[in-house]
Amino acid sequence: MNLTMLADFYELTMANGYFEHGVAEQIVYYDMFFRKIPDSGGFAVMAGLEQVIEYIKDLKFTEEDIAYLRSKNCFSEDFLNYLRNFKFTCDVWAIPEGTPVFPNEPLITIKGPAIQAQFLETMILLTINHQSLIATKASRIVRAAEGRAVMEFGSRRAQGSTGAIMGARAAYIGGCVGTACTIVDRDMGIPALGTMAHSWVQMFPTEEEAFRNYAETYPDNCTLLIDTYNVLESGLPNAIKVFNEVIVPAGFRPKGVRIDSGDIAYLSKKVRAELDAAGFPDCGIVASNSLDEYIIRDVLLQGGMIDSFGVGERLITAKSDPVFGGVYKLVAVEEDKEIVPKIKISENVEKITNPGHKKVWRLYEKKSGKAIADVISLADEIIDENKPYELFHPAHTWKRKVVKDFIAKPLQVPIFLQGECVYESPSVTEIRDYFQEQLGTLWDEMLRFEHPHKYYVDLSQPLWDLKNDLLKKYCSHCIVD
Repeated sequence: MNLTMLADFYELTMANGYFEHGVAEQIVYYDMFFRKIPDSGGFAVMAGLEQVIEYIKDLKFTEEDIAYLRSKNCFSEDFLNYLRNFKFTCDVWAIPEGTPVFPNEPLITIKGPAIQAQFLETMILLTINHQSLIATKASRIVRAAEGRAVMEFGSRRAQGSTGAIMGARAAYIGGCVGTACTIVDRDMGIPALGTMAHSWVQMFPTEEEAFRNYAETYPDNCTLLIDTYNVLESGLPNAIKVFNEVIVPAGFRPKGVRIDSGDIAYLSKKVRAELDAAGFPDCGIVASNSLDEYIIRDVLLQGGMIDSFGVGERLITAKSDPVFGGVYKLVAVEEDKEIVPKIKISENVEKITNPGHKKVWRLYEKKSGKAIADVISLADEIIDENKPYELFHPAHTWKRKVVKDFIAKPLQVPIFLQGECVYESPSVTEIRDYFQEQLGTLWDEMLRFEHPHKYYVDLSQPLWDLKNDLLKKYCSHCIVD
């Protein structure tokens, strides 16, 4: 499906205006970044880049698109002809998927003709915002599970088919072991998981018969849902009976039982004791039912005997904080081949943008490999690892720290150069593994759910000077010393 026309209408009206006023081909620079980490967490997870790349590769305006735009009576024929012959020629840099990221640093930077760079806004934002949000939420839930498997079970509660599919992809990047969404397994290789619903149990005259029929069908992978009627009085005794009479005689061991309601901490302890006493200490206990990182954490703190979790609606919708809040801002234009920085000023300090063409660095301690801070610099700056480097808070500039014995790594990599894709997207499993590796570079204090250690994103001195000069130029009534 071609998604070229999935754009805010003003992208097209502005493009027509650029065309009419002779600035359509003027080179501009845009940054996509976000301002706040969901759930007041310590970091977010970059996700969605592969789908942005696929969108850009497929950018074209069909005759049906042209006819529709003509019907709006607000576009010139010359502009429509420009769209008919549209060819993407921008440069794109981005932080790879699976990288922990922080507010205000450019996740994606676009350089190219004004019409083209402007037009990408909607799809870049909706794609990166959605998948980064879900990957970030999944990471929190997986960390709460403390090494126990987490399965994404949210398809039926997602906001539409794309929300289910791309949400499952993002959840896998964030650490989930698989998904209930079958099409994601078929198309992306993310393991599809699942057993039975309560309707299976209700379809048969008795719970025991339902369990027996399922066990006979899947003796080598039998997990039974035991809370349709009563976990301890009915579900568990019937499951144990079927395990003994069907699964074991067939030469297999039961995989598990699932609890989908009630007091999971209490029930799981009772179920674990009964399974162990019946000779099934290797039978796992799966918990589901509107879980999130806080409920999982509390269940485990209360001694819950859970081996894996199925998490649905609160993951696939990021229910506790469902807006990632990424923005797409013009930061520079070229005039006579000179980069002229642009700034957006607001009475809300957090909405003041960082001007100019920039790059993002991550500084790591050589000894521990842990991340120290990120630095946003101008694109032509180099951070020399062989010299001490002074970090300072971009707002409270008296807060300074000199770092030594560090490694400086640019985070953005080239994705498109002059419109040609120069980047090969890793598999989703490779992205997932990369995220786990990068997670190890963060200090434990940053992984807390409440009041995590603040990780600083600093500005280089030249970028800070540039921003300060522009604030003085455009906002002379402000105190910016």
